[in-house]
Amino acid sequence: MPSVILSVIGSDRPGLTEALADAVLSAGGNWLEGHLSQLGGLYVGSVLVALDAERIDALRAAVQAVDAKGLEVRIASAVEAPGVTGEALRLSLVGQDRLGIVRQVTGVLSGLDVNIETLRTEITSEPHSGAPLFNLNAALRLPPGLEAAAVQDALEAISAEIMVDLSLEPA
Repeated sequence: MPSVILSVIGSDRPGLTEALADAVLSAGGNWLEGHLSQLGGLYVGSVLVALDAERIDALRAAVQAVDAKGLEVRIASAVEAPGVTGEALRLSLVGQDRLGIVRQVTGVLSGLDVNIETLRTEITSEPHSGAPLFNLNAALRLPPGLEAAAVQDALEAISAEIMVDLSLEPA
């Protein structure tokens, strides 16, 4: 069964997830996977829906009713993912918050042709001082032939510069 991805953003309020789920169900779709959260005071996320191709117009119509409730929804066709190859790793990083951490870390990973499959960042408070701590967690997929040790070395090379502690473990 083909799949579509719904991208959503709007003012957060009770009932938006239900309205989105109602739209999916009314079009005959099966909600497979979702990532929804409050970010910057807005309700944002994405949902993967299995849906027969001839029902996409029904989903578009159902989504328009959700749009009227203050949630902007975009629909895109999902694509067949290529076969997964390469080692899967989990990256965890924490350090004092400062400009450019994400850019420097992603620059190293991109330079090694590492795919970032998921990325989650947040600011927390240091337990003793209350200073802001930047936290990054990512699921990584290495290209065939690249060893985890090479990724570890490349990230450690910038860790002192960006003042972070990091760990890289098999997923």
